[in-house]
Amino acid sequence: MLFLYGFVLLAGIASAIEPGQNAGLAKSLGRPLLAGIISLIIGIATFAVVMLVTGQYGWPGMDRLAQVPWWAWYGGVLSAVLALAQLYVSKKVGAATFLGLLVTAGVVTSILLDNFGLVGFKVHEVSLWRVLGGTMMIGGVALVARF
Repeated sequence: MLFLYGFVLLAGIASAIEPGQNAGLAKSLGRPLLAGIISLIIGIATFAVVMLVTGQYGWPGMDRLAQVPWWAWYGGVLSAVLALAQLYVSKKVGAATFLGLLVTAGVVTSILLDNFGLVGFKVHEVSLWRVLGGTMMIGGVALVARF
């Protein structure tokens, strides 16, 4: 479990660095959308390498594909929205405000997803403490953005 938490912390560090990288690529190329495509292609290549190294390649059978919920197919759209925000917004608002807004919106949304068991999550009912935590995050990101 400790390894998993470490991996998530590493992903958190990456999420702070990546917007600057993507925005820097967009500025250097003078073409933000091309920079987004390049970034996503590099991401796809990274997945391909990990698939080959771990032996997790190949397509599932049609029976498995037919079981996928309709909403599960659209995660790539949300990845593109995130990349667009990185390309167009991150440098304008700053790293701390950008990531603060991103994480806070994610936590508040996650509280709702957990409460209603949406998009495949197990139900974890909202509580006063979870609402308080989300509210404190909103206050914290407001302070970061203001000062």
